[in-house]
This record gives sequence, C-alpha cells and structure tokens, in this order.
Amino acid sequence: MLQTTVRSVSKLVQPITGVAAVRSKHTLPDLPYDYADLEPVISHEIMQLHHQKHHATYVNNLNQVEEKLHEAVSKGNVKEAIALQPALKFNGGGHINHSIFWTNLSKDGGEPSAELSAAIKRDFGTLDNLQKMLSASTIAVQGSGWGWLGYCPKGKKLKLATCANQDPLESTTGLIPLFGIDVWEHAYYLQYKNVRPDYVNAIWKIANWKNVSERFAKAQQ
Repeated sequence: MLQTTVRSVSKLVQPITGVAAVRSKHTLPDLPYDYADLEPVISHEIMQLHHQKHHATYVNNLNQVEEKLHEAVSKGNVKEAIALQPALKFNGGGHINHSIFWTNLSKDGGEPSAELSAAIKRDFGTLDNLQKMLSASTIAVQGSGWGWLGYCPKGKKLKLATCANQDPLESTTGLIPLFGIDVWEHAYYLQYKNVRPDYVNAIWKIANWKNVSERFAKAQQ
C-alpha cells in the first residue's frame, strides 16, 4: 500500500520538478533602520544579535529544510516529507514572523490611520484598551511565542491572538498579521532580564503605526 502511495506521489510531482528546481532561496531582509535606532527601548546589541544571528538562522535552516523536502517529494518519500513538516513550520514561521516584526517597529511610527483608528474604536473601544489587552495576553504567553493584532477576513474585524514558538499567525488562526510582539527571550533578555512586562509595555513606544495601517488596508482588499 505504501509503495502504491509513493508511486502516486511521484507521478504528481514529476510535472513540476523542473519548476521547483529553479526556485529561489529565502534571504535575510535588510532592516529599514540602523540597529541603534530603536534605543533605548531595544538596544543595539539585541537588535544586531536578533537580526544577524537568530533570524539568519531561521532563514538558513528554512532553505535547508526546503531542499530536503524537495528531494523527498521528488523521490516520492512520503515518510521523509512528513517528518520534515515540524522543521518547515518552525523555521518558516520564524522567517515570516521576524520579517513582519522588523517592519512593525520604528523610532517614529506615527499614529494609526483614520481607517485603522475607526476599526480599533469599534473592536476595542480605544487604542489604550487595545494596547493593554494585547500586552496582557502577550505577557501571559507561557515559554516562547508571539502576541498578535490580526485582521479576521471572515468576520471583517480586528482580533488578538497568541501563538506558541514560531507558529505563524495566518496559518495557525486564519488571522492576517498586522502587529506582532516577539516574546522569545532572545528578543529582550539581555536588556530587560526576566521582566517581560517592562519589555512588552515599552514596545508600544516604537510601534510603527504607519506600517500597521498599511497592512490593515491591504488585508481588507
């Protein structure tokens, strides 16, 4: 039965192997600011390590996993393809999450757009309420993970969510990510030690509302 399944998978992937072979590799995105620009909220040292070491590792591992997955699928090795899924989710999620995170931050992030402000008022009452609610849920994340403000395309409203580890928001919940807070310890421990609430509450000072507003507008299209 397994051999039959493997042969079936092989037939399915044969027409697309030529396309898959020329796929491009993922790359570490440049930051839209210097490492020191977010001080004193996030130090130069943390930003540099977080970007050059942690995010870069997710990118490198993702490329390696995709190579192995491509090989497994091309050979019809279903067991290997399935075994690679956790690594694909973890490293792919890490790349997706951090690519959003960097753009969500700015030394001069402005204010939410009129459209986003209206949605915040409708769904949370005030911006202050939104910040308090997202901060509380993010601080409460057990272990490592993320707190998110997302847009629900089905309900056409803003929602809050948390995700464990590097689970990507949209794939996990169906929400389109607008603003994320990374609460892996590498994001804050060198500066804030074990006082996660201080880091989470401070990050609002560098929230890039222009970017969040642009994401909100695009999510509604």
